[in-house]
This record gives sequence, structure tokens and C-alpha cells, in this order.
Amino acid sequence: MASRRALLAERANKILDILEQAHPEATCALHYKNPYELVMATILSAQCTDEQVNLVTPALFRTYPNARALAEADTSALEALIRPTGFFRNKARSLIGLGQALVAHHGGRVPDTMEELVELPGVGRKTANVVLGTWFGKPAIPVDTHVTRLTGRLELTEETDPVRIEQDLMHLLPPAEWTFFSHALIWHGRRICKALRPQCPACALRKDCPWPTARVREAR
Repeated sequence: MASRRALLAERANKILDILEQAHPEATCALHYKNPYELVMATILSAQCTDEQVNLVTPALFRTYPNARALAEADTSALEALIRPTGFFRNKARSLIGLGQALVAHHGGRVPDTMEELVELPGVGRKTANVVLGTWFGKPAIPVDTHVTRLTGRLELTEETDPVRIEQDLMHLLPPAEWTFFSHALIWHGRRICKALRPQCPACALRKDCPWPTARVREAR
């Protein structure tokens, strides 16, 4: 008899196949041209939409085109540029610290390992996974609020902690598909499986999703 993990892996890979058909273009929605820009944009995306970040970053990237320029940034000027993304004072401190750390320890370049990335100011595991998977092409699973919500509704994990969700998904999917799976879930969460008004009738995953059935049962 197949183990529970094997059955979950089978379901996860079936969901992956459906997502590949539903969102074949799924990728990081942030605009960037190099890992330096990507890590800055990802830091700004905390508690902010990618659309708003993309409105702010062109001027940010022009003003601070490299880590040294960012390390030497005037705090007030940087805060003014990124104010629309929210929490701009904390984000400005993180960005300046990021620039200083890149210059002091990495020759101004963004490192390509989890261990080095999470040592950078403003960079947590989610941001590190975005950079590793999206730019460097390394197996990585960024877990944001959409991934957390959808993996719960799809019952791929019982965990709510992002690190534990990441670990559970690692056991269910082939490494080469980790980053796409995360991006596809995010796209699906934004467009279909929304937090407040999920569009279940239009969902390509409806037949493989236990959540609508569970919701009906709870309502009875």
C-alpha cells in the first residue's frame, strides 16, 4: 500500500501538470535585469504588491546602479524614492545595509548560496529562495502568503510555517520544478484562488482540490 507521502507526491505532481497548462508563463512578476536588482526589488515587495514595486524600482535602479552607490546612499533620499512601497524607513535601512554588506564581503556581487544570502541585511529565506531560483536557476521554493494559502487549501501540507512548508514541498516535487511550482501557485493565488473571494468555478484545480468540498461541509 502506498505511503501517505507517496500519495501526496502523486497529487502534487498532478497539480504541477495542471498548473503548467494553466500558467505556462508563470515567473517572478518583479522587474529586474540582474541579481542585484532582483534582491532589492524582493526586499521592497514585503507587504507591498509587485505592481507597486515595479513602479518604484526604475528610478531606484538608476539612482543606485550598484552596491557601492547603494552603500553610500543618503537615507532621506532613499526613503523618498521607496516611500510608496510602505515601511520605507525599515526598507531603506535594509537596502543600505545590503549595499554595505555586498561591498564589504562579496566584492559588490550578490552571492549564490542560501547561507551567504540570509546573512545579508533585509534578506530572509523567502527572498534568498527568490534570488536562488529565479536568477541563479538553483532548486528553491519561495514561500509567500499565496503559497502558504494554496498549499493549505490543496492539503499538500498541514504546516503554516513557511520553512516547514518549503521542506514538505521539497519531498513532494522534483527539484527542477520547485521554483516554477512556487511561481505558478503565486500566479494562481493572485488570479483565481484569492484569499477572500476564490473563483472556484473557474479553477483548473477544482477537481483535485479538497478545499471547496471541505468548505461546503463546514457550512452545513
